[in-house]
Amino acid sequence: MALTKLHLLRISLAVFGFSFAPIVVAAASIESEGEILLGRFLNDVSTLSARFEQSLVDDNDVVVDESAGTVEIARPGRFRWANTEPYEQLLVADGVNVWNYDADLMQVMVRPQQEILQNTPALLLGGSSDALADFDYIGSFSDRGTVWVRLRPKDSVSGFEQVELGFTEGQLSRMIFSDNLQQKTLIALFDVVLNGEIPAERFEFSPPPGVDLVGVPVVSDAAD
Repeated sequence: MALTKLHLLRISLAVFGFSFAPIVVAAASIESEGEILLGRFLNDVSTLSARFEQSLVDDNDVVVDESAGTVEIARPGRFRWANTEPYEQLLVADGVNVWNYDADLMQVMVRPQQEILQNTPALLLGGSSDALADFDYIGSFSDRGTVWVRLRPKDSVSGFEQVELGFTEGQLSRMIFSDNLQQKTLIALFDVVLNGEIPAERFEFSPPPGVDLVGVPVVSDAAD
């Protein structure tokens, strides 16, 4: 799954009541809870591993693709996103480069991590705690036991219009991304493990023999 294929399924919530005051109090409570949950996720989570299921929705709200796999994150700057169904594709950020391996095409694309992740949802997931500086907080709302936090990238060059993170029982369980083409992606997380030990080699990548390499990897200063 290339980063440029991430999209968002917009969720709306209508709140009805007989008086104005109780609704204002409830909304204020959700706003506070949403900001607290987001802050905890960005500041207190050092690693995350989970299974994911992803649905791609077009601008007519028709599901056009579904996939599943695993995700592993180690902050700051490293993650591994592995599609296992219905096709095999691997995305690895090693802290310096982002590697995109398509097993069917026998091709690996590599780009500098700082260049490709700026103002993208991946920066929120795998970046440092100051990643929020690249996003505007829009607000929060609650839907069927999940508190949703809405964010908007400050820089529209990334192609993303909105990011929504859903927290169930205080834990990240859903992610929704939207781009400027009105395409949408909903990602559900399962078996989430926070702050568990993940071997460093999970975030290393070497192109398999015989594959085409597109791009030139950046060499880190530490390796010079």
